[in-house]
Amino acid sequence: MGQIMAIDYGNSRCGIAVTDDMQIIASALTTVETPHLMMFLEKYISENRVETVVLGLPIDMRGNLSEIESDIRLFVADFTRKFPTIKVERQDERLTSRTASQIISQSGKGKKERQRKGLIDKVSATLILQNFLERQ
Repeated sequence: MGQIMAIDYGNSRCGIAVTDDMQIIASALTTVETPHLMMFLEKYISENRVETVVLGLPIDMRGNLSEIESDIRLFVADFTRKFPTIKVERQDERLTSRTASQIISQSGKGKKERQRKGLIDKVSATLILQNFLERQ
């Protein structure tokens, strides 16, 4: 078995989370600036066995896709060309940023740390991955 990776794709940054090789535990990995995402993935995937990549599906509370979905689809097309053996899945990401902020707040982090967008992105990716694992 290999890892499952989740990406919380954003215009500026992408939060990334991964499982262990047994696909049991979801852990925050890092935050990568969106223009550098593919370069990061090429390096990470060359060093780790990634079986599946899960991307957040940005649906609002009314069930509509957000504007960033078109960028995500372009990314998925590019990703599947570069990594044809890695399965791509989608996971509803409603409320993950809000939940991530609440988790960070409850963790005792200071106000400055709680407001770091990169931290929120990493935690959001972890929530997307955890929800995906629970759905399996």
